[in-house]
Amino acid sequence: MIKVDNLSYSFPQKDLYNKISFTLEDGQHCAFIGTSGSGKSTLINIIMNPEGYMFDGKLEMDQNCRIGYVSQFSRLDKTKDTTVFQYIGEEFIKLQNELTAICTEMETASDIDLLLEKYQQVLDAFNAIGGDNFESNINKKLNLANLIKHKDLMMSELSGGEFKLVQVIKEMLNSPDLMIMDEPDVFLDFENLNSLKNLINSHKGIMLIITHNRYLLNHCFNKIIHLENMELQEFDGRYIDYNLSLLQTKIELQELAIADNEEIARNEILINKLRTIATNHAEASKGKSLKARVKIQERLEARRIKAPFVDIKQPDINLVTDNEIEETIALKVNNHSISFDEMLLENVDFEIKSTDKVALIGPNGTGKTTLLREIFKNNCNSIEINCDVEVAYLSQLHGEILNESNTILEEFFAAGFKTYEDIKLYISNYGFDEEVIEQKIESLSGGEKNILQLAKVAAGKANLLLLDEPTSHLDTYSQIALEKAIENYNGAILMISHDYYSITNCMDYVLIIKDKTIRKMSMRKFRKMIYASHFDKDYLEIEQKKKAVETKIELALKDANFEAAKKLSEELEELIKLL
Repeated sequence: MIKVDNLSYSFPQKDLYNKISFTLEDGQHCAFIGTSGSGKSTLINIIMNPEGYMFDGKLEMDQNCRIGYVSQFSRLDKTKDTTVFQYIGEEFIKLQNELTAICTEMETASDIDLLLEKYQQVLDAFNAIGGDNFESNINKKLNLANLIKHKDLMMSELSGGEFKLVQVIKEMLNSPDLMIMDEPDVFLDFENLNSLKNLINSHKGIMLIITHNRYLLNHCFNKIIHLENMELQEFDGRYIDYNLSLLQTKIELQELAIADNEEIARNEILINKLRTIATNHAEASKGKSLKARVKIQERLEARRIKAPFVDIKQPDINLVTDNEIEETIALKVNNHSISFDEMLLENVDFEIKSTDKVALIGPNGTGKTTLLREIFKNNCNSIEINCDVEVAYLSQLHGEILNESNTILEEFFAAGFKTYEDIKLYISNYGFDEEVIEQKIESLSGGEKNILQLAKVAAGKANLLLLDEPTSHLDTYSQIALEKAIENYNGAILMISHDYYSITNCMDYVLIIKDKTIRKMSMRKFRKMIYASHFDKDYLEIEQKKKAVETKIELALKDANFEAAKKLSEELEELIKLL
C-alpha cells in the first residue's frame, strides 16, 4: 500500500497542495485527473523521489517498492538501436548473461563460495521480475498490444505510438510494485490507444496513471483521484460514476447555496434596520440586538457553501474570425506527395470549403503533421489557399508556435497586444491568473502550453485553423470547452486528432489516410468504423443519450429548477448503468 497523508507543497510562485491525502492499494488501477497545471506530474515526482522535495506531511511506502515509470515526454534514443524483443527484455537478458558468466567462472574457480552467493543474489533478482518465463511473457504482451509482428524489427523502425506501447510493455514486465504513467496516451492513434487500454487492463499490480483521455477513463480504472484547487478528492469506482457523483453534488450544493444566499440577504436587511434603530435610540438593548444579529451573519458567512470540485476551472475559448467569407473553396490540395525515407502520401487530392470542419486521421507516422505544416507554409504549387483566407496553425510541438523563453506577457506583446491590462484580461479567460503573467512559458505544464497556444491562435481571428492534436495534454474540462468553441466557430478547420470524442462531437466529416492516399469519409461511416473496433454494443447510442440528458441538467440548473435537475439525474443514473 502507498499512503499520502496531509501532504502540502509549494513552488516559490505557486501553492500546489494543501494537506492532501489518499491511499493506493493492491489491485487498484487509479486515474489521476485534474486541471492543467494543478501539480499532477509534480506529485508523481514526489512519490518517485521523496528525498528530492521539501514537503509537509507524510508519504508512506516500502523503501524496497519497485516503481515502473513511463513519461509523457519519452523519446527513443536512435543511436542505441536494438530489436523490439531485445529492448523489452534488456533487464532479463542482462541478468541471464550474468548467471551464465558466473557458471562459467565456477568451472575453473578453486573457491566457489563467493560465486555461489553472487549467483543466488542474481538469481533472486531474476526471479523477482518473473525471469523464468520472460520470453513467453514478452510474446503475450506483444500479442495483446497487436505488436507481435514487430518483435524482430529494429526499434528505429517503430512509429512514435508503437514505441510508447513497447515502453509500457517493458516497464510492466519488470514486475513493478507500483506502475506510474504520465499521459501515456498522448498522440496515440486509435489502434494504439486500444492496445494501451488492453495493456492497462491486463496488469495485475497497482497503477497510477495521469490521463485526460475519455476513452481510457471510461474503460480502464476502478479508482479516481482528482486534484483541484490545491485539494484532493478520492473516489473508489469508475470515472463515469465519479462524474455522476460530481453532478449530483453540484445539484445539491447549488440548491443549498441559493438557500444560504437568501438567508444571508434576509439577515442583512434585519441588520440594516437594527443599525438604523440603534443610531436613533440610545438604549443598550438596541445595540445588543444589532451585535447579536451581526454575529449570526458572520456565522452564516463562515458556513456558506464551498464546493471546490463543483466549480472546476474551465477556460473560455473563443474562436472567432475578423473576415467571414461567403461559402467558397478555402483550401485545395491537388496531386500532392510527401516522402522521407519512403513515400508517405502519394498524389493526394482534397478540398475544404470555407465553413467545413474536417478531421484528418490515420495511423502514427503516415505524414499527417508534415501535411499540415506544408499547408501552413503554403510554398508548394500543389497547395492552393484562397486569397481571402487567413491561416492560423497550432502545433503539437509547442516550441513551433510559442517562444518558450518568453514570459506570457512578452509572448502576447509580440502577438500584437498593446497593453498589460489587455493581456491580463485576455489570458484570464483562458484560466491564467495575473501572478503567472510574468512567468516563463517553459515552466508551464504541457496542458497550460496547449491552452496558451489556443489563446494565441484565437487572438489572430483567422478564418482557416490548422490544428495538430489540439486536445493533447488538455484536461477533460478544457477539451469540452474547445469542442464548444469549435462548434461555434464560423470559419474552416482542418484538425489532426486521435480523440474520438472531439471528432464525433464537432467535425463535419473525416479525411482518412490509408495506403498512402487520402479519402473522404462521412461521420456516419466513421462512427461505424470506430464502433466496430473500440466499443461494446449500443455504447455510442447510450453515450449520445447521456450527453443529451447532461445538457438538460445544465439548463435546469441555470434556471434553478432543482426538481427537474434531480429527476434528470435519476434518468442519467439509469443510462450510466447501461454503460
